[in-house]
Amino acid sequence: MTGQTMRAVRVHGWGGPLRVDDVPVPRRGEGETLVRVEAAAVAHLDLTVASGNFTIKPELPYVGGVEGCGVVVESDALEPGTRVLLRGGGLGLIRGGTWAEYVVTRSKTLVPAVEGLSPELGACFFVPTTTAHVALHEVGRIGAWGVEGVEKTSDEVVVVAGAAGAVGSMVVQLALRAGCSVIGLVAREEQRGLVAPGAEAIAADQADRLAALAKDRTATLLVDTVGGADLPGRCTWVRPGGRAVLVGYVAGTDIDIHLPNWLLDDVALLPVNMIRREVAAREHAHALAEMLVSGDLTLGVESFPMEEAGRAIDLLAAGRVGGRAVIVPPALE
Repeated sequence: MTGQTMRAVRVHGWGGPLRVDDVPVPRRGEGETLVRVEAAAVAHLDLTVASGNFTIKPELPYVGGVEGCGVVVESDALEPGTRVLLRGGGLGLIRGGTWAEYVVTRSKTLVPAVEGLSPELGACFFVPTTTAHVALHEVGRIGAWGVEGVEKTSDEVVVVAGAAGAVGSMVVQLALRAGCSVIGLVAREEQRGLVAPGAEAIAADQADRLAALAKDRTATLLVDTVGGADLPGRCTWVRPGGRAVLVGYVAGTDIDIHLPNWLLDDVALLPVNMIRREVAAREHAHALAEMLVSGDLTLGVESFPMEEAGRAIDLLAAGRVGGRAVIVPPALE
């Protein structure tokens, strides 16, 4: 495909608007594969990198997109026509990303997609599903923590903050499948309908219900995808000896903890570091993808044409995406 051009969404300035440009189709080298992109995720990491506040700063202008799904065009390792998952290998960070019609990446980073998985889900399922699984089972250790009076998974009462988001919705669904009682906290009343059936949905403005959570302290586990200054208050919903697992910080990066009260509350605050737990994530990704194909799990996806990539970024930053956002190249719009 030497000499051909393609459409790509590029960042030209930190914090500035995105532009759709005509650029050369990338050429693959030894150990690399050329992939025709079918769908590209718009991730929070993309926002962070594009802001210029991340440690890794690609050379401007650069093609964004750290995740995606596509079909092999040229490769020494994979059969042409194979649908593959695109992530890792520096995509959107130290090499051109997935917000393009074609991308070149290291062959060893590519994993064939589960049969029946749509390109849109293939582009964006990995992070929310594996993060939710790790948060519950690897970090939160549902059913095995040893909280006094809690011996079985079915005795767990899990509160999920940010239950309408991609990761939060996965946590709710996986906790329900594990036999837990689940309470999903959402930001707005209209989001209550996004919480999976079987869980109690609470909006942030339901003051009486939130006060009851703090008074009763029946929760054994808090999985928090929100962060921010109110995180210590949400930890008080958990019974003494319980734990709070922190996944994200969309509501803010700083908290104040009053140590005497924290010691009295006796709730462990546990971080989810998915970089360190990448091996565990990859171990479970295939089974989680199969659950999406079978319908045992559902993940909301909003698709945007390349020309609306900026709007997708803005909606994601404002917490207004129902699930995950993906960019679809022109040939597949």
